[in-house]
Amino acid sequence: MECPRDSSEKGLLDSDLPSPYGFRLGRKFQGWVLLLTICAAGIGGTFQFGYNLSIINAPTLYIQEFTNETWQMRTGRPLPDHLVLLVWSLIVSLYPLGGLLGALLAGPLAITLGRKKSLLVNNIFVVAAATLFGFSRRAGSFEMVMLGRLLVGVSAGVSMNVQPMYLGESAPKELRGAVAMTSAIFTALGIVMGQVVGLRELLGGPQAWPLLLASCLVPGVLQLASLPLLPESPRYLLIDRGDSEACLAALQRLRGPADLAGELAELEQERAACGGRRARRPWELFGDRALRRQVASLVVLGGAMELCGNDAVYSYASAMFVQARIPPEKVQYAVIGTGGCELLATLVSCVVIERVGRRVLLMGGYCLMTCWGSVFTAALCLQSSFPWMPYLAMSCIFAFILSFGIGPAGVTGILATELFDQTARPAAYMVCGVLMWTMLFLVGLGFPFIMEGLSHFLYVPFLCVCVCAAVYTFFFLPETKGKTFLEISEELYRLNFPGWSQSPMWRGPEVVQSTEL
Repeated sequence: MECPRDSSEKGLLDSDLPSPYGFRLGRKFQGWVLLLTICAAGIGGTFQFGYNLSIINAPTLYIQEFTNETWQMRTGRPLPDHLVLLVWSLIVSLYPLGGLLGALLAGPLAITLGRKKSLLVNNIFVVAAATLFGFSRRAGSFEMVMLGRLLVGVSAGVSMNVQPMYLGESAPKELRGAVAMTSAIFTALGIVMGQVVGLRELLGGPQAWPLLLASCLVPGVLQLASLPLLPESPRYLLIDRGDSEACLAALQRLRGPADLAGELAELEQERAACGGRRARRPWELFGDRALRRQVASLVVLGGAMELCGNDAVYSYASAMFVQARIPPEKVQYAVIGTGGCELLATLVSCVVIERVGRRVLLMGGYCLMTCWGSVFTAALCLQSSFPWMPYLAMSCIFAFILSFGIGPAGVTGILATELFDQTARPAAYMVCGVLMWTMLFLVGLGFPFIMEGLSHFLYVPFLCVCVCAAVYTFFFLPETKGKTFLEISEELYRLNFPGWSQSPMWRGPEVVQSTEL
């Protein structure tokens, strides 16, 4: 018979441990669940965007040959070169067009289904696209490739909006910036992986290109297998659905046995501030004076990220590597280094963002991009005068990409999460997504003409954008590091209404306005 234990004896139960040990276990548990949530959301989210953006470069010639052969089998005569180029241009441009449609779809999905279910449902487009890619050669249909590119674009448009929203709402305020920055990390990781898988030694050969395009199915399957096991956004559960029990259960899974009283009180205050209002529509954001500063920051800095010239650097990289006397067969390996630079920079930015803040990273990134872009322009102008100038231009390419990854690449994606409240956040991401994909399409369309018209000075317009973005950030963007969503809303309310002291819906403590000029 077992003897009863004395009350002074302690079992190895979490509830019996002293508070410091319980806190450590809570932090450890929180770290693991957050890490799994980040990975599950990212692998089928922004990773897909970067991956599908880069893998299309390797099979360019093979898809053009396939288009010509298919047309010749159907009609008995080859397709003229200009029409082959037109079909290829459509295949490339359908990706940002699909992204635009996905951005418009992301807001209603996030509101109706929730953040997590939206990411899961989004994989329907990936599965359909991978099926079209995989059987396009067997079916002898380049139209299947075109439709597949449209569908993976829709998937990228949805994930680019929903993933940072989901992670930003699930993270504690002390880690919100770093967690939201992981969206940029997975984008850069997707670009690098696409460049690696697209090597001729792997899936970049003439016979394997359908498998290369269809390989987007792998990250989609990984997300479908892992994300259902992880919690929904606590803010969505409480504020949008009004489900207090589900919100508490999600917080307990995300935070572990840590004390949740303070965070629950903050969520209840945010819920009260929202006052049961319905979700905003995108066009309503532009007519609300209380959102004037937020919308302006979103449009200016979101547009600057796409017009700063980073995509143009990637386009110019191969030519610079050839001029730097890198053997043509080795250029594909040097191009992987450009993607690796952006990945390294976003990792560094993720580590330091909660220490130095958003404003410093944005201003520093754009200022460094201005510096390196100016040196790059000078190197292009003098490359025929000095034999070492191509090497300087090549170095500037890597430095420019590093500067972009440190600031604009990740911080810009956080703005819609932190500057807008729960009712306006989905609409803000729709506006940001439409702007991003439209700018991406226009830059891709206009860059060849800019290169031809401005020659060595092609980077001057992009440098002007970088300068304007740095100036705007310095004068008009408030710092959000370490603040709750309610504190950020209060500070922005003061900036939009300088004569008012506190927002009528404010239920929190007084906030020091440290960024108003």
